[in-house]
Amino acid sequence: MVENRSLARTRTAKGFAALREGRLKEAEEAARAALGEDPTRPEAHFLVGLLAIERKDWRTGIAAFGSVTKLNPADRAAWAQLALLFQRIGRFDRADDALARALEEAPSNPETTDLIGAVLTQFGRHREAATWHRKAVEADPHRADFAINFASACIFLGRDGEAAAVLDRFIEAEGVPQAEWLYSTLRRAGGRARADRLAARAGAAQTASGRAFLAYAAGKEYEDCELWDDAYSAFELGARAKRSVIAFDEGAEISLFDAMGAQFTAAWFEGAKRGFEDAAPIFIVGQPRTGTTLVERIIASHSSVESAGELQQFALAIRRAGGFSRDADSVGAWSRADPRAIGEAYIRSVAPMRGGKPRFVDKMPRNFLYVPLIAAALPRAKIIHLTRDPLDACFASFKQLFAEAYPHSYDQEEMARHYCRYARLMGHWRTVAPGAFLDVSYEKLVADVENEARRMIDFLDMPWEDQCLRFHELETPVATASAVQVREAAHGRSVGRALKYREKLAPMRRVLASEGLLSPVVEGLER
Repeated sequence: MVENRSLARTRTAKGFAALREGRLKEAEEAARAALGEDPTRPEAHFLVGLLAIERKDWRTGIAAFGSVTKLNPADRAAWAQLALLFQRIGRFDRADDALARALEEAPSNPETTDLIGAVLTQFGRHREAATWHRKAVEADPHRADFAINFASACIFLGRDGEAAAVLDRFIEAEGVPQAEWLYSTLRRAGGRARADRLAARAGAAQTASGRAFLAYAAGKEYEDCELWDDAYSAFELGARAKRSVIAFDEGAEISLFDAMGAQFTAAWFEGAKRGFEDAAPIFIVGQPRTGTTLVERIIASHSSVESAGELQQFALAIRRAGGFSRDADSVGAWSRADPRAIGEAYIRSVAPMRGGKPRFVDKMPRNFLYVPLIAAALPRAKIIHLTRDPLDACFASFKQLFAEAYPHSYDQEEMARHYCRYARLMGHWRTVAPGAFLDVSYEKLVADVENEARRMIDFLDMPWEDQCLRFHELETPVATASAVQVREAAHGRSVGRALKYREKLAPMRRVLASEGLLSPVVEGLER
């Protein structure tokens, strides 16, 4: 028995080493062998859980980390992983319980401290997350990943100076690529020297992820200096690198969008059962980088409104009610689900994200896909849809390095085709559910903030408050790519930005033109 345990310990250690180096098959074999030798070894079950996360097999991950907590109830890291996984499958009650167990005692190592900070971030508890990430940095100030997570938390909270300070030791002189990228977002570059160094390093980077971080950092700083050709070259290099390591199943997206349009018709909407009567939710939908965060900040400046962030809860409520899949085959089941049950499940699941105000904003852009379901499930909810010139919108996503979302955005034609599908679907929703949402133009908003803000507040059936114009003073966290920009007054610097790259964007423009989506709002600026 002692020999078996010793062998299991050795196999588990080898499995973790293989996982760190990306040798997943070898890690899986080591985990199976370790559990065969000693099924009571918590570390081996933990390894199985991590491998399940790599495969996006949430159920297996839950079972594995659950085994860890049974064998060792004091394992804070396992409880934290369970919290994340339960949240992913929409079991928010169990997610809250698991997080509470993770927070019961101070972890014994900075890795777990940092993990708990990451979990708190996913739960929208950004101030607490920053505290935990700070503890991890203090415990090991030489770990770049700890510094990056703490800096990200600081950026969400508007503490840009603190973020820059913690990143400082990890930039320049062959600095850490992700730290370089974050650092570039914190201020406007005053010259091209640093961008040149970043671009050179990006060209020589040995990994796709490192190349992407460095190239996007260089592109942002070149753009600050209005060096448009250099900026585009950097963005293109970064996009190619990112696209090489992510999967985008365009066929599956086409099938899903087509199924949504075919299933959710005017007849379906008219015949849908009455949903859950709750006026609290305000949904902001559309494409990313189109002003959704700006609108969120304007509305959340109202004394009756709070921001709950970009929530997955509505999509999860649909899947729990009618089929836990994103496949087109599930759409029919979604349409047969009880709208009231969906609405109730959604309101119940967002309760932990709310702070007590009468209304809240759910700023998940991708909820545009579910507009008629939102309108049926929550008939008193309000939906605001952001529009932006198609070329500007597509390019704004193309030049943004996202975390895991928007895999279509790293190729010009894929980005443009996605936009065309989205635009067609939104047109269909206007026919299916007329008046269900308010269109807000980004260009009009930045040109006339007060009138557009008043129009939105009126649509929300709330009295006007002047503080809605002081949205840049709002101190609540901003956990999006716009975290730095929205803490300044509204401006139109980005309107027509894509025209600086007009010839470079020929593939994107060609796809948009085929759908009649080259808007005169921007194209006319060059005449």
